Amino acid sequence: MKVLQINASPRGANSHSLSVADHFIAELSKHREAVVDRIDLFKVNLPEFGEVATSAKMALFSGREQTADEVAAWAAVRAVFDRFAAADLYVFNVPIWNNGMPYKLKHLIDLVTQPGWSFGFDPVVGYSGLMKDKKAVIIHASGVWHNDVGANFGSDFSTPVLRDWLNFLGIVEQSDIRVQPTVLTPDVEVVKTAAMKHASELASAI
Repeated sequence: MKVLQINASPRGANSHSLSVADHFIAELSKHREAVVDRIDLFKVNLPEFGEVATSAKMALFSGREQTADEVAAWAAVRAVFDRFAAADLYVFNVPIWNNGMPYKLKHLIDLVTQPGWSFGFDPVVGYSGLMKDKKAVIIHASGVWHNDVGANFGSDFSTPVLRDWLNFLGIVEQSDIRVQPTVLTPDVEVVKTAAMKHASELASAI
């Protein structure tokens, strides 16, 4: 099984979501032969999807020959997609920032979500995901928000957006692990221990 770990936290050893993700992968390796690739989004230099890359994309749509700069930009985007597409299982660890996901994760999403690569389109039936038969585990951490609080304590827009995006790609088999709240709790280790237990159970069943 090829596993792609996508670390959306910049906090390293201090990241609660990353520690649970690492634990999940270690437990998974006890039950499955796993080849793990890891993208640390705050360390890797993802290509920009700016004027040149978007022009390269539009050139493909219009049939115009790409310039040399556009060829290079599009090849860089394709390399990120190929690395992403090679996985059988995705393990995302995501801190909730300002009620949403860190901007580096959205950058990756915009790179790999390309027509003909990760999704298709039919003018009659609409969109269809091209990345079926893959699985995803999503580990979210939040300091304040959790399911038992009201809107005054924030919201979680990251989970529905990430889930919807994966469904859009055809990755419908998804599992969630929550590490929350890490601030509004007398002992954060209790919260982490519960998340680790859930991760161990999921790793043995996946």
